[in-house]
Amino acid sequence: MYYSSGNYEAFARPKKPANATKKSAYIVGSGLAGLAAAAFLVRDGQVPGNQIHVFEELGLPGGSMDGILNEQRGYIIRGGREMEPHFETLWDLFRSIPTLEDASVSVLDEFYWLNKADPSNSHTRVIEKRGTQLPSDGQLTLSRKAIDEMAKLVLTPENQLDNVKINQVFSDDFFKSNFWLYWSTMFAFEPWASAMEMRRYLLRFVHHVGTLQNMSALKFTKYNQYESLIKPLIKYLENHDVKFQYNTTVDNIIVKQTGKQKQAVKIELTVDGKQQSLDLTPDDLVFVTNGSITESTTYGDNEHSAPATHPIGASWELWEKLAAQDPAFGHPAKFYQNIPAANWVMSATCTFKDDRIVPYIQKITGKDPYSGSIVTSGPVSIRDSNWLLGISISRQPHFQQQKPNELIVWLYGLFSDQPGNYIHKKITDCSGSEICQEFLYHIGVPENQIAEIAQSANSIPIHMPYITSYFMPRQAGDRPLVVPEGSSNLAFIGNFAETERDTVFTTEYSVRTAMEAVYRLLDIDRGVPEVFNSAFDLRTILSALYYLNDKKRLTELPLTQIEKVGLNAFLKKVHGTYLEEILKSQKLL
Repeated sequence: MYYSSGNYEAFARPKKPANATKKSAYIVGSGLAGLAAAAFLVRDGQVPGNQIHVFEELGLPGGSMDGILNEQRGYIIRGGREMEPHFETLWDLFRSIPTLEDASVSVLDEFYWLNKADPSNSHTRVIEKRGTQLPSDGQLTLSRKAIDEMAKLVLTPENQLDNVKINQVFSDDFFKSNFWLYWSTMFAFEPWASAMEMRRYLLRFVHHVGTLQNMSALKFTKYNQYESLIKPLIKYLENHDVKFQYNTTVDNIIVKQTGKQKQAVKIELTVDGKQQSLDLTPDDLVFVTNGSITESTTYGDNEHSAPATHPIGASWELWEKLAAQDPAFGHPAKFYQNIPAANWVMSATCTFKDDRIVPYIQKITGKDPYSGSIVTSGPVSIRDSNWLLGISISRQPHFQQQKPNELIVWLYGLFSDQPGNYIHKKITDCSGSEICQEFLYHIGVPENQIAEIAQSANSIPIHMPYITSYFMPRQAGDRPLVVPEGSSNLAFIGNFAETERDTVFTTEYSVRTAMEAVYRLLDIDRGVPEVFNSAFDLRTILSALYYLNDKKRLTELPLTQIEKVGLNAFLKKVHGTYLEEILKSQKLL
């Protein structure tokens, strides 16, 4: 497997791999990574679909890419993955997946047209004092010290950041900045999270520094991501005769080791409560989604909180059994045990029919939520919320079944260990109605109306004990390589597998690991699109410098006398050259 860039290889079709028709594949988990692996096996590997088997412990596919109308509970969203133009493997996949409405239109086509017609642009990124907007002037309010700390982290090699936390490399100056507020609430970072992952994010998304305050770089699906992405992908796979087996738990995968060679030889599974086993040959390929951020999710309702007690979950248990066979298969306990209490663990889906909240939403977002346009363009963060409450309102309807008078709001709280400002309880102890009341309070609804509006809404609290597990401080080897060294037929896919440079908690990471796994095990002769190279683009770096310093030119930066002398000498040297042109194009001169 090798990486490529540009459209030469992006538009090419690989030749059929040797022995493709003799291969069978067994995919553990039907989340985006598992479904992408199946699609790449069909499209690029040209493996017959009826020889591809997907095992799913639940009764439906999709994994963490969800959005569902539950007959008992109502509309449920556990989250939405933010997307942008430079998710190279994601769009490589969905250019080949037809929409459900029109087989001649790809999911990528629909997505592209929609975001051209209705681009993302947040009118308000942050509120405080019960609905008061903070000016969206692009000020990141980073001190010279904070910028120096960011530069030092980026320049530090990844192998020197083993088990280091974000709050070990940044001072209070950084955490007081608007940059951190925008960044942490957009990507769900906590101060205790991995500095290694923070570095990857800074490099991976440096091209978004200038749009953090308005989120204009983000792109959104027509409906929730389950309906817009997962359902068309499932239909594509079913049309190619891929076999789905639900209510199936993979208990263990036995790996035979001979010297440095590793081969999966048996799958032990439980199907509808009955134990079975499946012997494997060298031509049987196994793709394992190890770990899950939405495993063991529990739900509440308007009157009850979501239970906090939960089992470990089958995906973690399987990874533990694999890791016990070989240290090359990673260290799962690092991610799902000892997660700090001050973390994001709760979200809630609120469905409103009471139009009294509409003026408050319009005041904050500058948009009519029933207009069909994107409403918040990502999260609106409440700066003075003890929970650090975030609000996200997508295009309405967010579900195809949604009624015209229904408005769906998704809420999340990044701090689960603090009492609320209006409901003086931790978010984990709150019923759906109580979480809704806290939201209504912060957007400025009069207190004498809060309880009545909340009671008339249907609010589903959702407890996800592992939702921040991707960001646990880690070191090299804690996540297994996509294809461990010496493995002939076993690969790991999803956000707990290790690949180069890309960032977890993204749809791109799921699809990238799936693509790499399929290409490696089948030896497909086509390049996997490399991670977008913004960190190597001088223009992008200089533009980031301009925005990180709150739109100051080089001559306006807070420099020491020695630095000013050096800058003047540099500017004289580059005067009239191509370097001066680049600096001017990025507004630094």
